[in-house]
Amino acid sequence: MAVVSVVFDVGETLLDDTREFGAWADWIGVPRHTFSAVLGAVTAAGRDNAETFQYFRPGFDLAAERERREQAGAGEDYSEADLYPDVRSSLATLSEMGLWLAIAGNQTAKAGRIFRQLRLPVDLIATSSDWGVAKPDPGFFARVIDAAPGNAGEIVYVGDHRDNDIVAAKAAGLRTAHIRRGPWGHLWADDPRVARLADWRIKSLAELPSLLAPELQQVTGQQHLSVGYWPGAQRAPGRC
Repeated sequence: MAVVSVVFDVGETLLDDTREFGAWADWIGVPRHTFSAVLGAVTAAGRDNAETFQYFRPGFDLAAERERREQAGAGEDYSEADLYPDVRSSLATLSEMGLWLAIAGNQTAKAGRIFRQLRLPVDLIATSSDWGVAKPDPGFFARVIDAAPGNAGEIVYVGDHRDNDIVAAKAAGLRTAHIRRGPWGHLWADDPRVARLADWRIKSLAELPSLLAPELQQVTGQQHLSVGYWPGAQRAPGRC
């Protein structure tokens, strides 16, 4: 089956989360190494990484603390330096191949705005906050399918997280590429479910163009214009 669309997760797929996790450790007054170790334990147990905060501050309200960070001038902030080095060049190559590209992950609305300002060569940027539904909820991938050209089997979802990305996207009928980087990517790289469900297993986004080239179907401009559009999701500047 041809591939016409590729959709990317954000954290540890495109974005190195090191600086943001460090900022959270500083905010709650915990040594960064300690925070990372507990985060790793929570991750290894297959739990939501937001549970990490409960070990340090029982009853921790992530949304409220995020707002307090913003008010203190210490809110989340990403720049080109936080992208993995292979991101911009790999996206550009995939775009030149005629593939429709999107970024869609579990992120805040602010993160979405920041990513749009980076002017990456993609057709659509959307976050779980924009859509009101987060991975691994099937509703998130229903919106991915509605937004992207092609049917579910012609869309590739690229991510590092076994449950949120690979298992959930595959259950929705998408094809999947697991990337081995970041804590989740390394932890689950050899997991039997990842091995069974991932159509491709990569260490760098730079591998994608050659892997997808044999399955490429030319996407016309008209197909781009006919893509479904969900409120909140915004076209990235520079492409149709």
